[in-house]
Amino acid sequence: MDRNADAPWSKFDPEAYVSDNYRTPLPVDLLIVALMRDHFSRCFEGVPPDPLLRGVDVGAGANMYPALAMLPWCEKILLLEYAAPNVEYLRRQIASGGLDHAWDAFWGVLGEDPAYREVVPRDRLDEVVLVQRQNLFDLDGEQRWDLGTMFFVADSMSECPEEFGRGVRCFMNALDKDAPFAAAFMKGSDGYRVAGQKFPAYRVTEAEVEESLVHYSCELEIHDLHHVVREGHDGMLLALGRRNSRVSVP
Repeated sequence: MDRNADAPWSKFDPEAYVSDNYRTPLPVDLLIVALMRDHFSRCFEGVPPDPLLRGVDVGAGANMYPALAMLPWCEKILLLEYAAPNVEYLRRQIASGGLDHAWDAFWGVLGEDPAYREVVPRDRLDEVVLVQRQNLFDLDGEQRWDLGTMFFVADSMSECPEEFGRGVRCFMNALDKDAPFAAAFMKGSDGYRVAGQKFPAYRVTEAEVEESLVHYSCELEIHDLHHVVREGHDGMLLALGRRNSRVSVP
């Protein structure tokens, strides 16, 4: 059984990952972005854009759309990522004018909501976003954020069920009371390849996702999107909700 520490994270190729998954937008990703946009907009209804909120994307990888989805409401967004190649990719993306045009289609979906229309992402990213190299498991619950995302992380870093559960706990315990969150999972994944390099995954089910989140959440919705984007998985799951308490759950 491959654990997180066994995976070849230093060999992760972010450019290949983006080309495979995002440069030609997949309908399921556009759907995910629309659902996340609507969830955040509902949670912040009546809140003016650009308040003093802090957002976090845990295990950001080579995916910019979670950060883009948080932009209207955050004065600071932290992208936490362990794989060094992904850290460098993210830093290039947030540099002034550095955002790849691959992300324009996702911003187009976000921009269908009025809260996003006054934001110019290429101007705002370098003002708001910070990239930090950090292991998800190092989150200890001492620092908390007002808004959070975790996309294809807890289920896509290890074959070990205990590490999946620990990853979800670390993410949820990093959120402050009432913090809206969005988390996505590959259902039933047996692992994935990036530029020919194999990476581990845990074959999570919808029931396990719900069980892992329900103790931390209120207003929890789990969307089974029934989209298969490659061989070796059974679909995609999107969990939306709010953190229900400041009490850490072991």
